[in-house]
Amino acid sequence: MENRSKNSFIRKFVGDRAFYRMVLSIAVPIMIQNGITNFVGLLDNIMIGRVGTEQMSGVAIVNQLLFVYSLCLFGAVSGAGIFTAQFFGQKNNKGIQDTMRFKLYSVVVITVLTVLLMLAAGDVLITTYLTGDGSPESAAATLISGRQYLLVMLFGLPAFALSQVYSSTLRECGETVLPMKAGMAAVLVNLIFNYLLIYGRLGLPRLGVAGAAAATVLSRYVELGIVLFRVHRSGSWPFVRGLCKSLRVPAPLVRNILIKGSPLLLNETLWAAGMAMLTQCYSIRSLNVVAALNISNTISNIFNIVFIALGDSVAIVIGQLLGAGKMEEARDTDTKMIAFSVACCTLMAAVMFVCSPLFPMLYNTNAEARLLARNFIMTTAVFMPQNAFLHAAYFTLRSGGKTIVTFLFDSAFIWIISIPVAAGLSRFTALPVLGIFIVVQFADTLKCLVGFILVKKGVWLQNIVS
Repeated sequence: MENRSKNSFIRKFVGDRAFYRMVLSIAVPIMIQNGITNFVGLLDNIMIGRVGTEQMSGVAIVNQLLFVYSLCLFGAVSGAGIFTAQFFGQKNNKGIQDTMRFKLYSVVVITVLTVLLMLAAGDVLITTYLTGDGSPESAAATLISGRQYLLVMLFGLPAFALSQVYSSTLRECGETVLPMKAGMAAVLVNLIFNYLLIYGRLGLPRLGVAGAAAATVLSRYVELGIVLFRVHRSGSWPFVRGLCKSLRVPAPLVRNILIKGSPLLLNETLWAAGMAMLTQCYSIRSLNVVAALNISNTISNIFNIVFIALGDSVAIVIGQLLGAGKMEEARDTDTKMIAFSVACCTLMAAVMFVCSPLFPMLYNTNAEARLLARNFIMTTAVFMPQNAFLHAAYFTLRSGGKTIVTFLFDSAFIWIISIPVAAGLSRFTALPVLGIFIVVQFADTLKCLVGFILVKKGVWLQNIVS
C-alpha cells in the first residue's frame, strides 16, 4: 500500500526526462536572460551605491516608478499574449499577426501617457518617498539625483516598449533563445557604459546617475535593433511577413482581447502601483528603509529568476496545450510544473538565506541600512517558496483566460489587504519596519489557499480561440 501511494505521488508531481527537457528548454533561456539582466542590475546598483546613499536612493525611487510603467506594458502585451499562445497552438499565423498589432497600439498609448505624466509630475512622485526621518539636505540631494536619472530614462521608453512587443510574441511561440541573446548583448553594453559614464573613464564625462541612465537607454536600443534585424531578415517566423502592410486588427479579436486582457492590464498596473505604495508605506519610518529595500530587491531579483522563468513557462506550455484542446494533458503538465517550481525555489531560498549577510557589504552605505537590508533579504528568502507557488498559480489561471479571477487574486488583494495593513501598522503602531514587512508577506498565505483551490478545481481549463 505504501509503495502504491508513493508511486501515485511520483506520477502526479514528478515528470519524466522528456518533461523536464521540454520545460527547461523554455525556462533556461528566460532564466539566463533575466539572470544576466538582474546581475548587471546588481552591478549597476553597486556602482551607483558607491557614489553615495542619496544617489542610490534617488535611482531606486525612479526605478520603482518606472516599474509601474514596465508592468503596464507587461499587462498589455500579456493580455494579447494569451491569444498568441493559443493561436500558435492552432498554427494560426494570421491570428498571431493580429495580436502583435494590438500589442503595438497598446504600448504606444501607454508610453505616451507615461512620458507626459513623468514630465508633469515626476518631482511630486519622487517627493512622496522622502517623508521619513532624515535631514532636509539628504532629501534634497535624493530628489536631485532622482530627477536627473528620470529625465534621461524617458528617452529609452519607446525602445523598451517595442522590444516587449516582439520578445513577448517570440516567447509565446516557444522562441526564447533570440530574446535571450538580444538581452545578453544589451546588458553587456549597459555594464560597459555604466562604468564609463558613471565614473568618467576613457576620456568620457563623469555623469553619475545620469550616466547610469544613459547606459540603460543605449542598451535598450541595442536590444531592439538585434531583435528587429534577426526577426525580419531570417524568414524563420512567418507571422512577421506582411506585418506592417496593414495595421488593422479584426474587431471581434479586439473585443475578445479587451474582455480577457483589460483585467490583466488593470491588474498589472494596480499591482505595480500597489508595490510602489507598499514601499512608500515602509519609507515613512526612515530614508534608510528606501536604501535597504533597494539593496534587498536588487538581490532578490537575482534569486527570483527561477520562479519567474518557470511561471512564464507555465503560461507558454499550458496556453499552447489549451489552444490545441489537450485539457487532461494540460492539467497533468501544470501540476508537475508547479511542483517543480516550488521545489527549485526552496533550494534557491536556502542559498539566499545563508548568503544574506554578505550582500549588503557590497554597498557604500551606513550600518543601519546594511542591517535592514540583510533582514529584508532573509525574510524574502523564507517566503520564496510561497511566492513561487503564487506565481505559477497566477500564470495557470491566466493561460485559460481567467483574467478577472487573476485580477481579484493579485491586485485587488494588495489594495484591499496588503496596503491597508502596511499603512496602518507604519502610521499607527511602533512595530519595527521589519515586523511590518513580515506581516505583509505572511498575509499572502491567504492567496496561496485561494490559488490552490482554483487551480485544483480546473476553472482555467478552456480554449478561448476556438
